[in-house]
Amino acid sequence: MDGPVHQRLAEGRLHLQHGPIDLVLRAFGADSAVAEAHRAAIARFATVLGELIGELPDLRKPMSDRPRVEGRIARRMVAACRPHTAFVTPMAAVAGAVADEILDAMRDAAPLDKAFVNDGGDIALHLTEGETLAVGVAADFSRGPVPAVNGRVIVRHQDGIGGIATSGRQGRSFSLGIADSVTVLARDAAAADAAATLIANAVDLPGHPGVRRVPATDLDPDSDLGPRLVTVAVPALSGPDIDAALETGRRRATAMRAAGLIRSAALMLQGRSVLLEEPREIRP
Repeated sequence: MDGPVHQRLAEGRLHLQHGPIDLVLRAFGADSAVAEAHRAAIARFATVLGELIGELPDLRKPMSDRPRVEGRIARRMVAACRPHTAFVTPMAAVAGAVADEILDAMRDAAPLDKAFVNDGGDIALHLTEGETLAVGVAADFSRGPVPAVNGRVIVRHQDGIGGIATSGRQGRSFSLGIADSVTVLARDAAAADAAATLIANAVDLPGHPGVRRVPATDLDPDSDLGPRLVTVAVPALSGPDIDAALETGRRRATAMRAAGLIRSAALMLQGRSVLLEEPREIRP
């Protein structure tokens, strides 16, 4: 496998890639601070993949097995999944945890007005007082496999939102549910990532004859989901079925918000959506 690479992009963004990890980040502030933050991100990113590979056996264990990990990113993953009682492994938070770690390296290196790290749609955010950030939500799969932008999130410093994550059967990872996508706002990206995974799993119609599922290990022998059935095809559903599936996800999201684990969520299935939000947070 080739080593980590970085590339400068337009609009002051920086692209970092190593194996399956692909980040796009941007820092805002004085030129010297931005340059220092970029150097710190590149340096921290250099060892991320190796650290995760070294702890993969434990990171693939269910949280019920109490996985014991040592690395900073691995500990973030475990901490994000620990509050949840449903089946989950620390891998549910891997993208968000990587984004959080790189963002923290940037913040520690230099004073920034604001910054973001986007790990495949799971985004860690930093905003100082008076700053805002608008993030597009591309989560509408009703017209095909490429998601359309169907909303935006306006985040302010005082909101206490440090992470946005999206999960669902149309995403990069396997899903136990049928949601096209679930987008979550939370205190950090790892927490949002884990919550989005579990809410997406809850959007489901157990026993529906048209939903096709296969064991995760049939698709990936190394999957942390083992023999659990993951969704590979969902037929066109009736309106009542869509509403019923979204309602199970809404209840899971509501419970998470009541427990202080998330701030807001948007659930999407076949052109319909449910928003669990303060009205200004996620807008169509």
